Amino acid sequence: MTVRDIIADFLAQGPYAVVGASNDRSKYGNRVLRAYQAKDWKVYPVNPREPTIEGLQAYPSLASLPETPRGVSIITPPAVTERIVAEAAEAGARFVWMQPGPEAIRIARERGLEVIADGSCFLVETRFRS
Repeated sequence: MTVRDIIADFLAQGPYAVVGASNDRSKYGNRVLRAYQAKDWKVYPVNPREPTIEGLQAYPSLASLPETPRGVSIITPPAVTERIVAEAAEAGARFVWMQPGPEAIRIARERGLEVIADGSCFLVETRFRS
């Protein structure tokens, strides 16, 4: 599958999770979460330090979500991303969308996840304007 095909499949249906979601509206984790909300897509914010984000209950981990996310947007530093990729696979996710990180990409592919990490931007793909 090409990256374009993977993106189209990712965007076709949820539910989704945003790991690194934040209450700070200037941060990408918040903007990505709001992009999902703007599309009225089912999305779960994941942040162990926040009880709610943008009016949604936040969860401390992917394992704590009430259902399996099909797609996971990861907006975390590279060392954290590697751990989150493994958690996404363990949680049963099918896709991860993240910024490039060779080790995280390797871990994701090794665990059978479809990876979007070519620099494609979720905000651009969903035409989100904050």
